[in-house]
Amino acid sequence: MLKTLLLVLDLAGTFVFALSGALAGVKRRLDFFGILVLSFAAANSGGIARDVLIGATPPAAISDWRYLVVALCAGVLTFFAHRAIERVHGSVLVFDAAGLALFAVAGTQKALAFNLNPLMAAVLGMVTGIGGGIVRDVLLTEVPAVLRAEIYALAALAGALVVVAGHLLSLPSAPVAVVAASLCFAIRVLALQRNWQLPSAASRKGRGR
Repeated sequence: MLKTLLLVLDLAGTFVFALSGALAGVKRRLDFFGILVLSFAAANSGGIARDVLIGATPPAAISDWRYLVVALCAGVLTFFAHRAIERVHGSVLVFDAAGLALFAVAGTQKALAFNLNPLMAAVLGMVTGIGGGIVRDVLLTEVPAVLRAEIYALAALAGALVVVAGHLLSLPSAPVAVVAASLCFAIRVLALQRNWQLPSAASRKGRGR
């Protein structure tokens, strides 16, 4: 059951991150091939980093054809129907938040399944969540969101810590995953809506004046 849950979370995260990557590519006027490349990179970079770090090689995104198909389907769908998808307010950021939540949870659960220390499993879950967004932004020559003042990595870490807590308390995996993903998603969306930010060097410099 845990293996099935991990696969479902992974593929769901792959799809929504691929949508966010493809939509970002459409906004930057990339061609069809560029959009597909960006959708795959955004969807699978975090999972590949996670699998390499825990020794699950070759990574699932490379060894399992479903990851490639899901990412490319999301890219093709976005290319032909991006106007409909963009009607969702802040669609890139919403899909990014959903991907962040799903991957943070899946990454933590997979790390725990490989018997990692709970604290490091949470950190790896966070890395899984932020990896796709980092690669997407770098390919588009933008400063990754995780390096700006936005609440991004902390949202992923919050979801990951809920998974770890559930594991330590021996709670059922599926309900814990739902709660953890919902918490991560809610924190990220609220941070965007209410402009929650971490202190930055610029803001501290301004106060010093």
